[in-house]
Amino acid sequence: MTRPIAPMIIRGEVITDNLIEVGGRGGDLAFLTPDAHQYLHKLPLANPARLADLYALTFADILDYAQALGERLDFGTNAYLQEACELSYLTSPVTQTIVKGAYLGLRNLLSREFITEMVEKTVGIRYLEGWVKERLIDGTELETRCFGSRTLHIVAGNAVPLSLITILRNMVLRSDAIIKAPSNDPFTALAIARTMVDMAPDHPLTRHLSVAYWKGGDEGLERQLYQPHNIEKIVAWGGFAALKHVTQYIQPGLELISLDPKRSASIIGKDTFSDDATMREAALRLASDIGALNQKGCVCARVAYVQSGTDEAGLEKLNTFGRYVYDAMMCLPNTLSTTPKRYDQGLKAHVDALRLDDEWYRVIGGKDGEGAVICSQLPEPVEFAASLDDRTANLVPVDSLDDMMDAVDAYTQTVGIYPESVKDELKDRMPLFGAQRIVSLGYAAAMKWQAPQDAIEPMRRMGKWISNQIASPETTPAPWLRASIEI
Repeated sequence: MTRPIAPMIIRGEVITDNLIEVGGRGGDLAFLTPDAHQYLHKLPLANPARLADLYALTFADILDYAQALGERLDFGTNAYLQEACELSYLTSPVTQTIVKGAYLGLRNLLSREFITEMVEKTVGIRYLEGWVKERLIDGTELETRCFGSRTLHIVAGNAVPLSLITILRNMVLRSDAIIKAPSNDPFTALAIARTMVDMAPDHPLTRHLSVAYWKGGDEGLERQLYQPHNIEKIVAWGGFAALKHVTQYIQPGLELISLDPKRSASIIGKDTFSDDATMREAALRLASDIGALNQKGCVCARVAYVQSGTDEAGLEKLNTFGRYVYDAMMCLPNTLSTTPKRYDQGLKAHVDALRLDDEWYRVIGGKDGEGAVICSQLPEPVEFAASLDDRTANLVPVDSLDDMMDAVDAYTQTVGIYPESVKDELKDRMPLFGAQRIVSLGYAAAMKWQAPQDAIEPMRRMGKWISNQIASPETTPAPWLRASIEI
């Protein structure tokens, strides 16, 4: 059987030599890729002065390049994307329709309007274009500018657009990027990079992007590469073990920007139960937050705290609402959610065990691995709440909004809330408990790259913020003119 080849891209050069066989996550695909050990000397941008060519570009030049790239990322005509999509069917944690839908939408991230808004909201275009001058109260003139950096990106593979977002962030910051492709999506960044090489092989934006695959945890390679003389920042997405591994390399001069694993939750207020139509709207919204990406994203809801009440009447409302959520989830568009690729058998055993305990739980669905809604009959989440996955959610009844604070802790990323009036009551309290992103119910998967992420501003962190102080004794008190004191 012929193994597909995932070339290595190093600053405009496509490399297909020194191939070794590796396996994508899930064991469904083995492919060939250049042995990264053989190219370790070429991967880092050893001389930071070589970033200078990026500063001959204006922001308008970068927009022109991005627009041209977007035109070439048309799925119908781009053979690299088509091949990557087919191969990703085997490595991705989600199903084919979700994968293909994501590939079809990639080019939308490269519109001039979107990029302009993203950069203005996250960094400020003027700080990327030149020195921004202000006069301080002591008379000092202060100039500030954001410069690019030599950055290693350890990209997550649970959502196709993350590779393009990484490349885009690198372009607008005028940085040099090495992308370590993930085992569950080793082909997307590569397809985009190959398109860039075909389009403009000698363009500075092309020549400051490298994409390589190596097995995570390869200390022999990483200990040599992850050094301040090679890279200045590591942007790491991933699970607990992967990020814990990266921290061993962090030292003065090498910064870690951690986009670490999170859980997300939902809060459903009592007004949801004012009438059947409102219940059904909330159920559809919650189904979307549970089912998006088949619950493989940090943004996806897993436990929903529902202010139905905990008495008999309240539990009846909860169970009816749970049925509505399940029914709505089964009807979501197949580019958003489907029957999971592989329903976790350990999770299924937990869910099936709860079916035998109908005094404390109501389990709706899940017999065919399609996903399930577990309605707790007491105000506590299931013991395996942290393992909920594959479109399996737990609805927990509560009596008051105060009880809903249990939905939020230091691991909470997104909280979807319905109705908006409840959000207004809670949005100043939830961050104190750890919530990092608050959204209208149903929009958890609609990530806004114009916003902060994981309670930080990664775009600002990825840049180097440099200041230039301009002062003289005529404008600013001089330290050497201070009066001496006697002790």
